[in-house]
Amino acid sequence: MRANGWTGSAPEGFDSATVRGELTIGEIEPAEYQGAADLHGGRSFLQLASWAEVKPDWSSDLLAWRDADGRVVGTTLVLFRRLPGLSRWYAYVPEGPDIDWADPWLERWLDPLLDHLERRGAFAVRIGPPAALRRWQATTLKAAAGRRRHVDHVLADVVEPAGSAASDRLRSLGWQRCGAGRLAIDAQPRYQFQVPIGGRDHDLLAGFGKEWQRNIRKAMKVGVRTRRGSEHDLATFHELLRQTELRNGFRLGRSLAYYQRQYRALNRDAPDRMRLYLSSWNGEVLAAHTMNVVGRRAWYQTGGSASHRREVRPSHILQWTMMRDAQKLGAERYDMRGVSGCLDPEDPAFGLLRWKLGTGGELVETVGEWERPLPGPMNLALHRAMLRYRDRPNSLDG
Repeated sequence: MRANGWTGSAPEGFDSATVRGELTIGEIEPAEYQGAADLHGGRSFLQLASWAEVKPDWSSDLLAWRDADGRVVGTTLVLFRRLPGLSRWYAYVPEGPDIDWADPWLERWLDPLLDHLERRGAFAVRIGPPAALRRWQATTLKAAAGRRRHVDHVLADVVEPAGSAASDRLRSLGWQRCGAGRLAIDAQPRYQFQVPIGGRDHDLLAGFGKEWQRNIRKAMKVGVRTRRGSEHDLATFHELLRQTELRNGFRLGRSLAYYQRQYRALNRDAPDRMRLYLSSWNGEVLAAHTMNVVGRRAWYQTGGSASHRREVRPSHILQWTMMRDAQKLGAERYDMRGVSGCLDPEDPAFGLLRWKLGTGGELVETVGEWERPLPGPMNLALHRAMLRYRDRPNSLDG
């Protein structure tokens, strides 16, 4: 085992391992893994056992941490990509692991993970702690918007002590923040927009901004209809996504087969885990969005809308429908996924954040992704070589 970095003194009669509570790690069966889904506030859909089926170019391990009594106290899905021609692997933990990130002794979780990955033949690993670092309310960011402004220029409404401590501890343990130095930027969004929906009774609409309220009422008045879709409707969804990409000048690069694979895998894992919603006007589908549900959290993953009849606001009423369903399912947070953090109204990147601000939610900066090579000259050399060519779109995309 690697050094744990603990420097405090144990109480008389106890050694440091007893004080910390040493943990072991090993593989876990999918059924037991699924049963441990809500140990630390809800795992990401990117940490579902079934997510490995969505990423056929990666191999995977399902792992669990156990305490001295053999109880599962943390879990993770690890994805592995093999270097061409070598039996060496790059390990990636998207939006995980699902452990206690408030633990002051993070090494008791991470050291066993690194030991396992080293035995597995990994030369480097990237993790994505889901812990929150800072939070900005929608009202704060609306007031702060301006030319060349960014969320980093705005005093956060909340600074999370646990997230700050986790960042400091990771740095002291030899992890490097992605986006720093030569490391590629985060593969998963560092800035996420989330809407707290637990405890808002049944009146979600009252928490929206006036523009959203007006657009939802307009959609209702002109007869926009929303419904749950099926796998058969994914082709319509994908075409609307393609139109949205062309209109807004971005490309996710995901095929229809990708979403079909995800829909089958996640819903085989648990019924209605991935949901498809569509809104129509005069019989024509104008918007289609996907939602994933795990434990106490729901995610709006991807959405597309037509380039015409936008004045009937099909996406606003669709999001309201999805949030209401998520609330009925017991979700406490509705995650609208990534935003750029740009607050410049003249920058096209601000448009997506501006749209999401209308829900009255909050922008959450997570601890973000961290990476490190495993010990050894060969691992360091392989990691340096990988850094020279890895900065390609969607290379790690979840």
